[in-house]
Amino acid sequence: MRRAHTVGIITLCLLLSGCAGLSEAPPDDMRQAVYGMSDQAADALLESPPWSGDTQNMVVMLAPPTIDATFNISAARLTETLGRALLALEDGPQVLDWTPGMMTDDAPDNHWILESHLNSNGVIRLSDRELLPYQWEITLRRPGQKAPSWRATLSGALDASAL
Repeated sequence: MRRAHTVGIITLCLLLSGCAGLSEAPPDDMRQAVYGMSDQAADALLESPPWSGDTQNMVVMLAPPTIDATFNISAARLTETLGRALLALEDGPQVLDWTPGMMTDDAPDNHWILESHLNSNGVIRLSDRELLPYQWEITLRRPGQKAPSWRATLSGALDASAL
């Protein structure tokens, strides 16, 4: 009886230590691939912003992006990394998650909506990996306006194993 009790405790400890080793965070290479894209987008925005005032006084509201299913990237993850990249800029804007219907058309002059579409350009198969070429269209518009005031298209390729 005592031996069965000891075996049970050891088994429980092994199970708990195995669960403790699991991480809910994505692997570092996955985070770096998506963050690298987001960092480029943030830099592109601040190279030629559509506003005339101080960037630190601007509020960029991130709309949920549309993402080609080829990438296996969630909208939440792309929104989070883009938000982090914008907030990491020394003189960057204020950043908020945004969903349609959160704001009326009479928003303050310093509010902007950032929308993005991540599109796949197929798959490139190499001997040791697959690359996923992309075009990421990013637009910035004022609430209540349909036409964007600013637009950028970023192109590149992601290593599929990093996603």
